[in-house]
Amino acid sequence: MRELLDTLARWRADGVPVGRAVVVRTFGSAPRPEGASLLYSSDGRIAGSVSGGCVEGAAAREIEGALASGLSRVIRYGISDEQAWNVGLACGGTIDVLIEPDVAPELVAAAGSENGAVVITPLPGDSPPPAHGPHQPGAGSTPAPRIMGDADGRLSATTGDAATDEALAEAAGEALLRGTSRTIQAGEHQFFVEAYPARPRLVIVGAVEVARSLVSLARELGFETIVVDGRAAFATRERFPTADQLIVAWPDEAADQIGLGPLDAVAVMTHDPKFDEPAIAQALRRGCRYVGAIGSRKTQAARRERLRAVGLSDDELARLNGPIGLDLGGRAPAETALAILAEVVAARHGASGGRLSQRSGNA
Repeated sequence: MRELLDTLARWRADGVPVGRAVVVRTFGSAPRPEGASLLYSSDGRIAGSVSGGCVEGAAAREIEGALASGLSRVIRYGISDEQAWNVGLACGGTIDVLIEPDVAPELVAAAGSENGAVVITPLPGDSPPPAHGPHQPGAGSTPAPRIMGDADGRLSATTGDAATDEALAEAAGEALLRGTSRTIQAGEHQFFVEAYPARPRLVIVGAVEVARSLVSLARELGFETIVVDGRAAFATRERFPTADQLIVAWPDEAADQIGLGPLDAVAVMTHDPKFDEPAIAQALRRGCRYVGAIGSRKTQAARRERLRAVGLSDDELARLNGPIGLDLGGRAPAETALAILAEVVAARHGASGGRLSQRSGNA
C-alpha cells in the first residue's frame, strides 16, 4: 500500500471515490503476498496488483460494486496454471481478497508512518474459512472499525474480549518484527493484521572490506545501513559512500547513540575481541532480531566462553549466529556479504535458509 499513497492522493485530489482490494490470505504458489493491494477509482483507473494480472479485472469490478453499495466482503480466487501462464507467471495458486469501498484513514496513516504501525481489520462475516475450495461471497457488510497496533503490543482500541486483544497484540508485534501481513483467527472472528514496518536497519560493526559490499547489497533490499568502527581512518565516506550513517565510537557508545533495539540486525565483522565482544553483548542484551559475528568455529567457541564469563546467559548466546552467514561456499568479499545478508533476511522471515527444492509441501 505504501507504493500507492501518491496515486491515492492524486486521485482523491481529482475528487473521485477510490476503493481497494487487498490480499488477506494465500494458498499454494500465489503470485502476490498478503498485503498486496489494488486501487480502483470510480472513473475507471486502476493501480497496484493483487495477482500479477490474473484477477485484476475481476477485483476491479468487485470494487466498483463496493463503491456503489458501501459494503466490504472477502472473495476467494483460484488462479489456474493456465491463467497464470497467460499473464507470464510461473504457476497458479489461491488467494482471498478483501474488497473495500474506501481506503480507510488508518491505512493511509500507517502506510505513511516511518516508525512502523499495524492496522487490524475485522473481516466481514462472509469471509471464507482458512481452507482450500471455492467460496461464494455473501452480500457483504459495512466495514468494521480498524484497530491500530505497534511493536510494543499496544492496541488503539479493544475488541471487548481480553483474550482476543491479547492475541491481536501478539500478532501485531510479530507482524512488525517480520515485516509481513497475515490473517488470524482470534476468538470467534477473523482479523487481517496488516503490517507497515519501519525501514529495516542493519548495523555493521567493523569497517572492513566485506562491510563495503554488505552496505551496497543491504541498501538494494531497502535496509538502512549503519557502519560502526573505532578507527576513523576506516569509517570514511570515501570507503562507504552509500552508508546511511558512519559512527566512530566504541560499541556501547554507538548503541546508545543509535538506540539499538529489537528491530535491528547486527553483523559484527571486526576480528578484534576488545571491540567485537562488547558489540555482541550489547546486541544480545538489547534483544536485536539478528546478531551474527565473523570468525571460525574455534574462535566462536572461545568467544562464547568469554561472553559467558561476563554474564551472558546460555539463552542469549544461543541467539548468536557464528560463524556468520549461510554456507554459500564463496570467499570473495561480495560473496561473503551475500551469505551474511541471506542469513539476515532468512532470520527476519523465520526461514531456515535451506534449498527450496528440499522444502516439504506445495508452497
